[in-house]
Amino acid sequence: MPIYIIFPKIFKHFAGCALWPFVLLKDPKLKQDPIFINHERIHLRQQQELLIVFFYIWYSIEFVIHLIRLQSQYAAYRAISFEKEAYAKENDLSYLKQRPFWSFLRYL
Repeated sequence: MPIYIIFPKIFKHFAGCALWPFVLLKDPKLKQDPIFINHERIHLRQQQELLIVFFYIWYSIEFVIHLIRLQSQYAAYRAISFEKEAYAKENDLSYLKQRPFWSFLRYL
């Protein structure tokens, strides 16, 4: 189970983020949003699979590559394989129960 921390003034463009083992939230009400929480829990699983540090390295490299290619921070963020998987599966609240190992690779 993730540990939730509220950081209302840190996030301008995001509602929150997963930094294993924490989920940082802009608003405490987000803890009650099952889709948002599922999205962040998918990221926590991705982070565990890549032994945390490799997740952040991979995430950063993908972001830079997409930023150069797309010339937009938001488009680069949405093109990251980890984000593609999390957005594609955030509505499936049982996804993490059957999610195959390293499923984000399908979104490269």
